[in-house]
Order: sequence, then structure tokens, then C-alpha cells
Amino acid sequence: MIRVLGLDPGLADTGYGVIEAGRGRIRHLDHGPIKTSSTLPTGARLEIIRDKITEIIERFRPVQAGIESLYFAKNITSAIPVAQARGVLLLTLYEFGIPAFEFAPQQIKVAITGSGRADKRQVQELVQLLLGLDEYPKPDHAADALAAAICCYHTQGAQQQIMRGKDV
Repeated sequence: MIRVLGLDPGLADTGYGVIEAGRGRIRHLDHGPIKTSSTLPTGARLEIIRDKITEIIERFRPVQAGIESLYFAKNITSAIPVAQARGVLLLTLYEFGIPAFEFAPQQIKVAITGSGRADKRQVQELVQLLLGLDEYPKPDHAADALAAAICCYHTQGAQQQIMRGKDV
């Protein structure tokens, strides 16, 4: 069994999700948002994200992380704060020696639903089903983070366990 951290970066809301997987099973451990206030300076907001993700890493000890890659359709201005949050997350993962695997939103959707065009509700439904949750994971950013963790496990974690000779 390995623990995988999933991350959906954002300056206002960063979603996180932690799963444990192996032996043909995936188990939900935790998920939620890391929220920061727009009234704070950017540096303070990034510090909050770093501190919270550090607490999560120290609590769950994941061995790898899946993080949603930067995606913006029209507005580059909105991509800048997301890129800042991603930078802090990637640096923190690096400092803990946790390999980070980046996935485009469409890759995550395909891994979870089989379709790169799935909407948020479909992703939530399949994450709920795969993890045996009583309800849809909320908020959206946390559901996306759980989906990133599942995608990471399916593309990286199982391979690592096979290479180590462990039962997947």
C-alpha cells in the first residue's frame, strides 16, 4: 500500500486529497480545501498554503503526489496566481523528497471517467464511486485533488510497486 497526495492548486483555494492504494484497492484518507483570504498580501497567502501542505505531508507521509498542471483558456492574468501556488506546492514536495507528477486536466478526466470531456459532476461521481464515499467529495477543488491522486496512482504508483516487487 502506498499513500498518494493529490493537489489542485489555486491561490484562493487549493484542493488536496490523500489516498492509500494497493492490492487492487483505493482507500480515501482525507480531502479538503486550503483557503486564503484575498485581503492578505500574496506572500502571506503563499505561506499559508506552504504551512498547510506541510502539515498534511507530515500527517499522512505520502510517497508521491499528483498535481494538476497549469491550464488557462483565455485569461493569462488568472493563471499567474495559480502558477504561484503551484510553485509553492512543488517546492514543498521537493523539500520533502516527494516526487511530483503533473497531469493536464484532460488526463485526469480520462483516468477517472474514460473521457477527457467529462464535466465536474461526472468526475465527482466517479471519485465518489472509486473511493466508496457516502457523498460527492466537496468542494470542487478537493474533488479534483482526489482525482489527481487517483490518476497519479494509476499512472505512477502501481508501476513503482511492481518495480519493487510488491503486490499491486
